[in-house]
Amino acid sequence: MSVPTNVADVIQNHVVLEVESLDRMYLNVYQGRLQREAGVADFFRRHRGEAFATAHVMAKMTRAFLAATDRFAHQNDIPIIPFENGVRKEHVFHERLADFDRQEGVVFIGKAQEKATVYRTVKRRCAETGRTYPWLMKSTAMVNHYYFYCLDKDFGPFFIKFCSYFP
Repeated sequence: MSVPTNVADVIQNHVVLEVESLDRMYLNVYQGRLQREAGVADFFRRHRGEAFATAHVMAKMTRAFLAATDRFAHQNDIPIIPFENGVRKEHVFHERLADFDRQEGVVFIGKAQEKATVYRTVKRRCAETGRTYPWLMKSTAMVNHYYFYCLDKDFGPFFIKFCSYFP
């Protein structure tokens, strides 16, 4: 019995994509382990070396992502545009694309507040000792999402959407 060593080996006989014609294609990528409280706790303890998964350690990851996004936009002269309520994101993209003078690249980064699944920490109290400890709860919140609207000379226009909040 051989054990797959990479993603290509795993999906080789399990994933088929056949397309005849399409207008849009959405591909959602997520880490299954991070969709459960136990997986989130394990990620922070084993991977990040934290004693507990708390809102504080999650916020550090969010701040690092935001700083990296701002740095990328500044270094490459890419505008970050807040999306207005009631205005279609696709219309904003096509307006910006008309003034884009390169064959490919990031046209702009859009920013919108949208509902997302998040993990919050609440205080629980140990019945035996009375000491408090953090407890993870799955919830929803309005958080910033970043849309990287891009143009590829072969593929055409596309966007990649990131939620700024862990996971």
